[in-house]
Amino acid sequence: MRTSFRPKEPEVIIDDEQVVPEVRSKDHAPWSRRVFEWTRILLIAGLLALGVRTYVAQTFYVPSGSMIPTLQIGDRILVDRLPFSVHNVHRGDIIVFKRVPADTDPSKPADLVKRVVGLPGETISSKGDTIYINGRSIKEPWLPNFNAQPSFDLCSQTTFSIKPTKIAKNHFFVMGDCRGNSLDSRYWGTVPSSYVVGKVFTVIFRSGHPFLHWF
Repeated sequence: MRTSFRPKEPEVIIDDEQVVPEVRSKDHAPWSRRVFEWTRILLIAGLLALGVRTYVAQTFYVPSGSMIPTLQIGDRILVDRLPFSVHNVHRGDIIVFKRVPADTDPSKPADLVKRVVGLPGETISSKGDTIYINGRSIKEPWLPNFNAQPSFDLCSQTTFSIKPTKIAKNHFFVMGDCRGNSLDSRYWGTVPSSYVVGKVFTVIFRSGHPFLHWF
């Protein structure tokens, strides 16, 4: 009786030393791979941030010199359109708002940009270029330095006075930084909070070139 003989298959022996490098490669990724992963993460985060900012921000064009020297004619500005709250607006903020009904000048755009000078519930008045809130003068570091450039003399309002005016609830008293070249709350009254589009937070374009200035 013949019996077939099948040779025994050799055992496969895995050397532990050959396995270790593979485990280490997973636990300790190469430097180039780590850089790639971090770059990808930062890129995705940046795109998400840009998308959110684009969604909640809007670009506006500055057509006049009422806010010189802070804003120049032709500036492109970005306005934060996050859900608006009257408590988020402070004195000194620059806002974009819809033209109020009392402003009947047909040559003006539908949206205007001015600086908040008076807040709801305050009494505002002025003598020349000095603003008084509740009877006390305030500092306005944003005003032009009339001694720096002769052209800023056009912004001076040395003979102008605002009679004491009580600002209504949810309203803002706004003025241009170049007072002598600005039609604002002194002429057509306060701005209701419901008319506010948002706050200006940066200039992105000036004098025909990209430009970045944060507020």
